[in-house]
Amino acid sequence: MGKKRSIKHVNYEENLSVPPGFASLTALTLKRMVAVREFKPGLIGAPLSDSDIHKFKTSFVRKPWICHDQFDNVPPKCDSEQSNVDMKDPLTSSLPKGVIRGCANCHDCVKVTARWHPEESHLPVLDDAPVFRPTEEEFKDALKYIANIRPRAENYGICRIVPPSSWEPPCRLLEDKSTWEASKFSTCVQKIDGLQSLYLKRKQSRLHEKRETKMQIVAACEIESAVERVADSEEAKSIGLTSEFEYGPEFTLKSFKKYADDFKMQYFREDGELNDADQDQGEPLIARIEGEYWRIIENPSEEIEVLYGTNLGSGTLKSGFPVTAKNIAIYDKYVDSGWNLNNIPKVFGSLLPFGCYNISDISVPQLFVGMCFASQCWRDEDHHLYSLSYLHLGNPKVWYGVPGRYYFKFVEVVKKLFPQLLKNPKLLPELVRQFSPSMLKSEGIPVYRCVQNPLEFVVIFPEAYHSEFSCGFNCSESVRFAPFDWLPHGQNIVELYAGYCLKTSISHDKLLLGAATEAVSAQWKFLATKKDSSNYQLWRSVLGKNGILTRVFKSRVENEGIKRKHLCSVPSSNNTSMDVFDFDSKRECSICLYDLHLSAVGCSCSPNRYTCLRHAKQLCSCAWFAKSFFFRHELTELNLLVEALEGSLEAIHSWAKRKKLQPDFII
Repeated sequence: MGKKRSIKHVNYEENLSVPPGFASLTALTLKRMVAVREFKPGLIGAPLSDSDIHKFKTSFVRKPWICHDQFDNVPPKCDSEQSNVDMKDPLTSSLPKGVIRGCANCHDCVKVTARWHPEESHLPVLDDAPVFRPTEEEFKDALKYIANIRPRAENYGICRIVPPSSWEPPCRLLEDKSTWEASKFSTCVQKIDGLQSLYLKRKQSRLHEKRETKMQIVAACEIESAVERVADSEEAKSIGLTSEFEYGPEFTLKSFKKYADDFKMQYFREDGELNDADQDQGEPLIARIEGEYWRIIENPSEEIEVLYGTNLGSGTLKSGFPVTAKNIAIYDKYVDSGWNLNNIPKVFGSLLPFGCYNISDISVPQLFVGMCFASQCWRDEDHHLYSLSYLHLGNPKVWYGVPGRYYFKFVEVVKKLFPQLLKNPKLLPELVRQFSPSMLKSEGIPVYRCVQNPLEFVVIFPEAYHSEFSCGFNCSESVRFAPFDWLPHGQNIVELYAGYCLKTSISHDKLLLGAATEAVSAQWKFLATKKDSSNYQLWRSVLGKNGILTRVFKSRVENEGIKRKHLCSVPSSNNTSMDVFDFDSKRECSICLYDLHLSAVGCSCSPNRYTCLRHAKQLCSCAWFAKSFFFRHELTELNLLVEALEGSLEAIHSWAKRKKLQPDFII
C-alpha cells in the first residue's frame, strides 16, 4: 500500500488581502496635480464601480478584527448570488498549466510541463475490498455466482472477481483492425485539479429519452465526473452550480493510446528519464500513481488536464465483447456467456427487461476509454441497480467503494460540507465531487479499495457510492442489472426520486407487475404439466408468503390501495381503463415525474397531462368530479395476483382463467 503521508495545508491567514485604507503608509506631501491621471483597473486610487464598492464593504465583514457596527450593515453575498460563482479552492483558479494539448500541426499531441511530487504523496490508507476467484463450475452462471458471494461482499459496497485462467475472451476492439485504427470517438476534457469542486450530475436517461445522432455525441460525455456537470436548472443556478464541461478532440483507439502513453511517460519522468522501477505495471507503480492522483486533487500545484471517452455503447465502438461467433467455435462460449455484458441484463433472473421501455438504454453496456488520472467521481447507480464492470485491456483501475448502508450518511456529509444545498434538497441525488477517502473515513464512513486488472470484473452492489480512476490507457465496459434481491432497493429509490422530482429510467411498477405475472404463469405451467425446471426453481425461491417478490409486490399493492381509497372517492363512471395508455409508452406525473404505469389522474381541461394519485389535486383547479382516474388493474385483480404469489391454488387458477393461460404456456 505504501506509507500514509501528511497532507500539506496552505496558511490562508498569511495570504489575506489588506482592506483598502488599512495598509501602513508613509507620510504624504500634497501637491497640485498637473494633469488628471488615467486609472487602470485594479490600481489603488482608481474610481470604484458599484461592484467594487460592494466588495470594499464586504471585505470589512470578512475581517474578524473589524468592528462591524461602524459600517453599513452589508450582509455578505452567498456564493449563489455572485455572477460568476467558483466553488473551487481559491488557489486552484490561477494555477499554471501543466498540460498543453495539441499544437499548430496536430490536435492529438500532448506536452506535459508538470511533474509528479513523490515527496507530497497523498496515498490514502484503506482496507481492501474482497476478491473472489470462482472455479470453472462456479463461473458458469454469472447471476448465481454473484448471488452466492453477496452475503460476504455486499457490506463492502464493491468486490473484485478474478475469472478462471481459461477465461480469455477475444476483445473485439483489438481484433477488429478497422475499429482500432479507423473508428473515431468523441472525448471529454477533465481537469483533475478541479475534481474537489461540486458540480451537478446530469444523467442522460433523465435528460432526454430520444436522441438524434447529434445528441448521441452530447450524451457520450455525460458521466459521473466533475467536468461534465450541466447546471442549467433554476435550482442549480440558485446555488451557483456551474459546469466546466469541455469537448476534446476525436481519436481512434490507436491514436488515443499514443496520447495517453505520451502523457504518462512525460508526467512521471524524473530528471528527463523515466524511473526504471516504474516500468513494471505492478502495485508499486499503482501506489505511486494513486498517491500523486490524490495530491493533485487535494493540493494541486498545476492544472492537470486529461481526456476520456465514455458512454460509447451506442456509438461507433459499441461493445468490446464478441456478439457473433464469426464461424469460430471457440467464440461460441463467449458470445453466449452470462459474463458477456451484452447478455447479463437479459438472462433469466435479471428483471430489467420487465421494466424497460423500447427507448430505454439503461441495460445497454457502456464503454469507457481512459488514460492516467481519468476519473469517474463518487456516484451511485441509477435506480440503485447492480453494476458489473469489466476491464478489456490496458492499465489497471483503482476503485473505491462505500457500503450501501452508509448511503444516507454519505449524503449527510455532502450537506455538511455544502450547507447551501439544503435550500434545494432535490439536487442532492444529482450532485457529485471527488471526496478524498481519508476525509470520508474521518466522517465515520468506511471506504474500501480494490485494483482491477485486465480480464477482471468489479461488482457494484445496490446503494453503494463508488469511484474509480485509471492508471493509464485502458478500455473498460460496464452494465447494470437487477436480480431479485435488488427489488426492495428499487422500490425505495423510486419513492426517493419522486420526492426529489427526478425522472426515472425504468418503470418499477411495470417491472413488478411483469415479474409477478410471469411468476404466476410459471406456477400455472408447473401445476398443469408437472414438469420441473431450473427456471421454475428460481421462481419458487422468490414466491410464497416470505418470498422477496411476493413481499415487495404486496407492499406496493397495499400502498396503491391506500391512495385509491382516500383519493379516488368518485363515481365509478370516472374510472377509466388504461387501454388509452400505450403499454410501451412512458408517461410521468407532471408534478413529481413518478412513472404512471399502474394508475394516473387526468382532466379534459389539460389533455396529455397527468399526475400520480398523490398529486391528483395539483393537476388543475377543476372540480374533483370532473377528473378521470385511470387504472391498469382494479384492486381486486391486484390482490388476486398477490394471493397467487403467496401460493393459493385457487388464486393461481383464477388468474390463469382471467388471462386465458394454456397448460402448455411457454415461459
